Amino acid sequence: MLLFNPITSLSVPLTLSPKIHYSPSLSSLKNHPSFLTNKNHNPTRRKLLIVQAKGEDSADGPDRLISAICYFYPFFDGIQYGKYVITQFTPIQVLIQPLFPAIKVFKSFPLNGFLVFLTLYFVVVRNPNFSRYVRFNTMQAIVLDVLLIFPDLLERSFNPKEGLGLDLVMSFDSTVFLYLLVSLIYASSSCLFGQLPRLPIVAEAADRQVL
Repeated sequence: MLLFNPITSLSVPLTLSPKIHYSPSLSSLKNHPSFLTNKNHNPTRRKLLIVQAKGEDSADGPDRLISAICYFYPFFDGIQYGKYVITQFTPIQVLIQPLFPAIKVFKSFPLNGFLVFLTLYFVVVRNPNFSRYVRFNTMQAIVLDVLLIFPDLLERSFNPKEGLGLDLVMSFDSTVFLYLLVSLIYASSSCLFGQLPRLPIVAEAADRQVL
């Protein structure tokens, strides 16, 4: 039986030529158009990302200080809810005693709270020149102050002088005051350390208002 050999059956002689391996150098790659248009090496894109991140997540010294100060606004506005706690617990009285002069100035004029509200909302929250960090913390303080409307309405409609009703009002007022105090300590200290505090109940509302 005859076996077919593909090499011997060819009438044209085979000639082997050396195979040329092309290895581009690094310099030639750099001159290639696809290398220059790589999005990961685009300096304009990198600069845009840096500016955008700085505008949204900046938490430098002035931003931290402004954000921390904003949380004194709802605390000063709701200090009256601590009339029972402050008189009964000396450590709390000692803790907030340095704030008494500022509280006295804040309460000296009935419209001070409203004026501070307008200033914080229109000058800070709606001002794109401030970072989102400052605007979010300011809006969170404003929402916390707005929530004080509910305990105020409750006190106006239900103001017992004695008995179980008075005990309930004292407990409710003390709870509101302690929430304001804890929010002030937690939020202000977080801002001073450059962290983003998120208060229960008010954080989501502040997120929706700050774009």
